[in-house]
Amino acid sequence: MARAENKVTAGPTAQMVANLARKLRVRKGWTQEQLGNEIGFSGAAVSAMETLAQPASDQMLVELERVLGDGMAIFEDARTSVRLEKYPEQFKDFAPMEQSAVVLQMYETLVVNGLFQTEGYARALIGGGYPPLPEQRVEELVQARMERQALFDRQPVASIELIVEEAVLRRGIGNPEIMQGQLLHLAQCMRRRNVTLDVVPLNCGLDGEYAGARGAMTIVETPDHDRLVYLEPQDESLLIADPAKVSTYAQRYAKIRAQALGPRKSLGLIEQLAGEQR
Repeated sequence: MARAENKVTAGPTAQMVANLARKLRVRKGWTQEQLGNEIGFSGAAVSAMETLAQPASDQMLVELERVLGDGMAIFEDARTSVRLEKYPEQFKDFAPMEQSAVVLQMYETLVVNGLFQTEGYARALIGGGYPPLPEQRVEELVQARMERQALFDRQPVASIELIVEEAVLRRGIGNPEIMQGQLLHLAQCMRRRNVTLDVVPLNCGLDGEYAGARGAMTIVETPDHDRLVYLEPQDESLLIADPAKVSTYAQRYAKIRAQALGPRKSLGLIEQLAGEQR
């Protein structure tokens, strides 16, 4: 059964999909179990979608379009909007920009960037955060985070660069098995030709310089080749478009990258840390 808060907080597209899917199912004379069999989901999953306990996943929308869409592309057109409605409020405006980016340059100081997280790491991180979230909302956010990773295989290809502090890789999230899986996933991502990953070592500042003290940032280049900076401190968001400010952030990012280990040494460190997770 859907909780009252799910029905109140569900976005308008999720509500439209639920209402339309139910009406089309009833028109065909199918039970929720029968529709589930047609689209490869359980009857319980169909019920959760129709009652707004759990908005339709991207894959469910694909299958609903195939089975109920009747060539009108209604469920297909809903995919982007449903995905956006799952995101935290502060991320909703930036999410489409991320997915259409030509270049993404990210620097992380506390946790692995969401675009690179495994499902287990994301669930442990979101579920263990504060304030606590209902389990259904945790699963919704995890699903939305996993769907972002379609960017890795998008055409035209996006250039994706991540610089991460060594402390992030050593900070245990979930349990050793989850951390090992996350580290191995990062190593796998590094083998993609459109991905670069660098690690800033813990002893970086001992050389007399450390450019990362002001925290995380994301620099994005749009399809129109504009560059912007996205910041997300304490569940707030800030998008910076002023060219002079963007230039300063870009210069700082370049300095942080110069202080990192480089991709080959970074890969070696990540694989070493993965091997230490027992």
